Amino acid sequence: MAITKELIEDKIEVVGDYKTIQVRTATVIKEDGVELSRSFHRHALECVSSVKNDDDTWTHTDTDVSGESTEVQGIATAVWTTTVKNAKKAANEAATI
Repeated sequence: MAITKELIEDKIEVVGDYKTIQVRTATVIKEDGVELSRSFHRHALECVSSVKNDDDTWTHTDTDVSGESTEVQGIATAVWTTTVKNAKKAANEAATI
């Protein structure tokens, strides 16, 4: 009787004007190759995070995707263009006014 646990990125979506990447990971528990249970975890990645400093300037940081799968990294490289990042930075700044 062998019990195994698999983590599978089963859904990757790009949504919205700023190309947010949503990743769904399935955790699959199997016994002798027969699936016993499946649960899901989601996380979302935005291209840029922004912080307003005390002197009213902004610090914008590109999202580090080095810990993500090769597939997610490739998608981020393809969709997070300079134009998209600049639009996200402007939107972040406008949202706090």
